[in-house]
Parts: sequence; structure tokens; C-alpha cells
Amino acid sequence: MNRKNVWTTYSAAQLKKVDQFAEDYKKFLDESKTEREAIDTIVNEIEAAGYRELNTLIGSKTKLKKGDKVYSVWMNKSIAIFQMGSEPMENGLNILGAHIDSPRLDVKQNPLYEDGGFAYLDTHYYGGIKKYHYVAMPLAIHGVLVKKDGATVQLNVGEDEDDPVFFVSDLLIHLAQDQLSKKASNVIEGEALDLIIGHRPFVIESKEKEKAEKKDAKLTAGQQYAIAAEKAEKAESGKVSGAVRRGILAILNDLYGIEEEDFISAELEIVPAGKSRDAGFDRSMIMGYGHDDRVCAFPSMRAIMEAKNLKRTACCILVDKEEIGSVGATGMRSRFFENAVAELMALTKEGFNDLALRRCLANSCMLSSDVSAGFDPSYASCFEKKNASFLGEGLVFNKFTGARGKSGSNDANAEFIAEIRRALDKEGIVYQTAELGKVDVGGGGTIAYILALYGMNVIDAGVAVLNMHAPWEVIDKADLYEALRGYVAFLQNIDFRNE
Repeated sequence: MNRKNVWTTYSAAQLKKVDQFAEDYKKFLDESKTEREAIDTIVNEIEAAGYRELNTLIGSKTKLKKGDKVYSVWMNKSIAIFQMGSEPMENGLNILGAHIDSPRLDVKQNPLYEDGGFAYLDTHYYGGIKKYHYVAMPLAIHGVLVKKDGATVQLNVGEDEDDPVFFVSDLLIHLAQDQLSKKASNVIEGEALDLIIGHRPFVIESKEKEKAEKKDAKLTAGQQYAIAAEKAEKAESGKVSGAVRRGILAILNDLYGIEEEDFISAELEIVPAGKSRDAGFDRSMIMGYGHDDRVCAFPSMRAIMEAKNLKRTACCILVDKEEIGSVGATGMRSRFFENAVAELMALTKEGFNDLALRRCLANSCMLSSDVSAGFDPSYASCFEKKNASFLGEGLVFNKFTGARGKSGSNDANAEFIAEIRRALDKEGIVYQTAELGKVDVGGGGTIAYILALYGMNVIDAGVAVLNMHAPWEVIDKADLYEALRGYVAFLQNIDFRNE
């Protein structure tokens, strides 16, 4: 089958839209390095476009009609966005579903320690990473600490030019003979991915220490906290931990009011420091952290905002925890989406009942908006070229994912794919089909199979990515824009139900 490069299909006016949408996306990517940050950014944008919070509508018993715009956030990490259509919801929804979590390092609950004159945060990697990617590069800390009184402290350190950055050290090449003989999966052990966050000892003059508990002490609150912690530690165990560690405690207390025990109720994520950037002399690509899967989440969110005059109610689901199996209360396997649909149905004139909900979900159609492995000529042996996705060749459809004999895959029905072809060809959308590498070479999964459990038609549709799951991934700007166009066409033109 013939392939088409998207760039060759655009007019001058469309090329301007490609560039503008890319700039919007880069801003979103830079502001959304964690799930919580992504949700905050998304809510700000959709509320400005007239979307209203579901719980508020439930409280006021508002009845919904065609064109109404609604959203529901779950635990600040997942969101369901709806635009009401003219048909009863029982006829089915048109759904775009993506995830907003990305591979990274997570800070453990008892993380702070000192060794060899350095203060560290102990970490546990999240999702599928090549562990050696995270050494000897600038890293940032994003996340929240929730204190016992319920107050939330937000951290975002390492992104501004004036911020410090953090790092995981690597062994110098001169001493790395044994290290370099190891398998790549063992070059850096998971427990060695600890973040260096300081090196200066905590030093207070003896006379100031003696005044620490007096009102005339010329000490900051953090210094007083560190001295008190030192005294308590010595009284309990007869030992005192390192001075560098105490210095970090003083700084954290002064800057954020944090005590060491607050790490117990914290969610801190370690991500690459820095902004997304244009890549290539022609600026055709974007290099950034978290393309998987925010490069699909962003156009999905924008698509439901741009879609107009809908017959079927449109939905955009953006969820957490896909990178670790879609588990937990904020993952796609939880019931939050089903519950949100039930609440929405209760606000329509048809009302809610369990059978209507089941019919709604079974009659729905979904694009599981997730990335695909872009063909990389440097590693061509891992791809089957006829069935690989290429950067610059449009929206990518994966009929199935899984591994080996399609294990763990949703495998889309031919009838549904034909309906999608009709809808996208009507709008002149450029798209391609792909598999995730050669048979038996690897594999992967998305949220597609979870929604398919309702009996709805689902297929994976997203953007081709180079360097997938690396700290800095690469996508093509034209593919990003074509994803937006394809998602809008899907929401507006699909009217398909199982017979």
C-alpha cells in the first residue's frame, strides 16, 4: 500500500496551524510533567472553554442537553470530559482515551539519607525504563507532600533557570571495566538510582546552638528544626546522622515548612529537567519528556473542545497508572469512568438505569489514543518495515498490540475499522497502520482491552514516537496535528453500533 508524507499535503495556511498547535503542545508538555500537573493544566483550559464540574451539576440537579460540556476529576490524577450529543446516551458514546502518566523515578517514603558526604533521596523507578538513561543528567523534582493537618505542599524544583537541579551519579569511564562488561539491564541497578540532593554540611556555631530554644537565637526555623531533630535523634539512639542530611532538613523546612515525617505522605516524582525543544534544522520534530502518552492526551482534549454539532455524546478520558498496568483507584481498571457515565446519564431527560448504562457502554466506540513505535533506521532489524509506523506519515492505527501471539491484546473488528476509514477519508485525514515491532521481538499494551471488556469497539490510534520511554522522546509535528484532525473527525462522524 502507498504511504503518504503528511507534510506534502498541507497548504501554507495549514502549515501555520501545525506550528501553532505544536507551540501549544510544547507549553502543555512543559507544564504537565506529572499527572497532577496535567490535570491542573487541563481543567484550567476546559473551564475557560465553558466546561462545568459534574459534582456541581449533580448538587444543583441540572438537566443536561445537547452541547452541554461537563468534566469529572478523580483524585487529581484522572479526568473524564464530556460534550453532550443529540442522541440518548444509551445509543453509545464516541470516546477518546489516553493516559497522562509517564516513566520516571518515584521518591520512596523513607528516602532521606547521607553517605560519603552526599545527601540522597532513595527512589523506586516507575514504568518500563532503561535504568542507565537516568544517570549523569539533570533531573527535577515535582510533586506534593501532604501534612498531617491536610495542608498540601507543592514542589517543582529544577525547571527554572535559577533552580538547582539534581542527579544520579555514574561511574567514571576510567574505573568502569567491570561495569561495561555487564548486560545493559544490569549496568545500573534499580537500588542505585538514588538522587544526589546536597553536599554542604550543616554548621552552626556552638553559642547559637545553645540559644536555639531561646527567643534571641539568630536562627531560621529550619535551623532550629534541624537542631531539635539532632537532639531527639541523639536522645533516642545515642547517635547523630550526617551533617549534610541535617542541612537538607533545614533547607526543606525553611523553604517549604517540611518535616522529615512528611515524606511518608508524599508523592514526589523525579523527571528530566528542562523544557521541550524543537528538533532538527527544519524544526519538524519535538524532543521532550512524556510524549508517551501526553502527545495523544493533548490532541484528545483539544479534539473534544473543537468538535461541534454532535449526534453521539463525546467523551475524552485521561487516566493515570497505564505504565504500570492501569491498576489502582486512578487507573483505567477502576470504576471511576463507569461511575461518571452513570452520574451523567442521571442528569439527562432519559435518566439512569443499570440496563441503559450497560447498553451505553456496549454501544460505544473508542480510540485508545496511545503512541506507537516509530520506525528507526538505526535499529531497523527490530521492525517489520511494511507494518511499522513512520514519523511524518500521519495518525497511527494499531489493530492489535500484545506480545508474541497477540497475548494480552485488544484486536479490533474489521467492521469497526472500515467505519473509521470512512469517517477519516471523508475529512482527508492522513493515517497509517502499524504493529509494535517484529513478531516475537517484543510487545506492549494500552488501555484498549480494558474498555473492550464492556463490549464496545476499540482500536489503538496515536502518534509515532522515537526514543519511546527514554527521558527525551521525539515526535513529528505533522503527526501531532493530524492526530488532532483525526480525533475530531472520529468524534463528529462515527455512528456505529454492534448488530
